[in-house]
Amino acid sequence: MDKSSVMMEIDELLLTYCESCFLKKQNKLDYGKKAAHRFCIEQCTVGEQLKFLGQELNKVKNERSK
Repeated sequence: MDKSSVMMEIDELLLTYCESCFLKKQNKLDYGKKAAHRFCIEQCTVGEQLKFLGQELNKVKNERSK
């Protein structure tokens, strides 16, 4: 994967799922921004995919620096 395709995939996920996510908004209201963020990273399937894409982005970055 190249950097631009990973970035486009991340952007698409964020726009499609995260921007209008009811759980994110409700968790933020109930528990605060930090807890809502933690929920997204640890328990949400979209968050897991974003984490994977971030790791792929780091691989692309590390390959270029070699």
